[in-house]
Amino acid sequence: MKNRKRFLGAGMILLALSSIMPVAAQEDMSRAAWKAKGYPALPDDVIRRQVVIWSDGTRMAGDVYAPKDAAADARLPAIVFVHGTGGVKKMPWSIKLAVECARRGYVFLNFDYRGWGESDSRLMALEDIPEPDAEGNVSVTARAIRWQMDFGDQVTDIRNAIGFIAGEPNVDFERIGVFGTSYGGGLATWIAAKDPRVKCAVAQVPGMGGGRSLGYYQHAYTLMARQARGEAEPVPFKTGAPGGTMAAYSHMRYNSSKNVVYDVFEAAEKIKAPLMIIDAGKEELMDITQNGGRVAEIVEKVGSPMEYHVIAGMTHYGIYGEHQDTILNMELDWFDKHLGVTQSEDPDHR
Repeated sequence: MKNRKRFLGAGMILLALSSIMPVAAQEDMSRAAWKAKGYPALPDDVIRRQVVIWSDGTRMAGDVYAPKDAAADARLPAIVFVHGTGGVKKMPWSIKLAVECARRGYVFLNFDYRGWGESDSRLMALEDIPEPDAEGNVSVTARAIRWQMDFGDQVTDIRNAIGFIAGEPNVDFERIGVFGTSYGGGLATWIAAKDPRVKCAVAQVPGMGGGRSLGYYQHAYTLMARQARGEAEPVPFKTGAPGGTMAAYSHMRYNSSKNVVYDVFEAAEKIKAPLMIIDAGKEELMDITQNGGRVAEIVEKVGSPMEYHVIAGMTHYGIYGEHQDTILNMELDWFDKHLGVTQSEDPDHR
């Protein structure tokens, strides 16, 4: 891989002192609890607006950040943020990303997937559905489907988030980027390859789906058969909690039967949008050579614009803490290069 990997050592970035563990997993994860959480104060040069995004008939909660002094007729580039496991728009590190992107001249959309954070839940009927009335309405006992890691459904959510931001009057819909973290980095890569509206992408500490074995596929298709026959939960509720290094996310649920068809590596073979991948040199949750590194090799062969950086000494969660500022500057430089932020759009150059 020629000229694509750059290791950044302690001379450029401070070595990680500790990981930022997923403390939110220990909190009240109900929708009401997230709605009750307040926001930190914004700097004077950034505005935030709460919005509703419709995704396949379900309301998602979003926050749009923008430069406060943008001209009324401005046509600014936009970034849609794609969260990883348990990530929601009110997490402090996520808000910091939004603020810094807005200060750089971007409209930034931070949103919660369906069934996560403040967003409405999809519903699963727990009884036979009666005949709809003349308006198509029914009354039925249903279960709220929350905190599912359903990659296909979340791809739909991301596409609808892109659709929302593309309709903003001050957004240039020809300059939209996606920015994904953790397994959201894999989702962002997939979207960048499949959705022509995406003109640039960043994937940081990405889980790309690497390491799937024959046993994974056997389990997934066996589970699909059992779910289809009513022999297992159709949607994980009591089952499906992550274990091992991800056990702290006990409120989350995997459904491998839905995720089995999601293939980032196949998608990467078709990517044309410029892609930056940031990996952690001390990644503790996955093998980077089978995730970000593997996608980087594929994209290099394709010949699309790409940069791959491995940050020496950084753990997975270090990207949300002591390394965030330096890495975010790299990522914003990448977006600037490929989404064309001009001096007139960058508040620091006015």
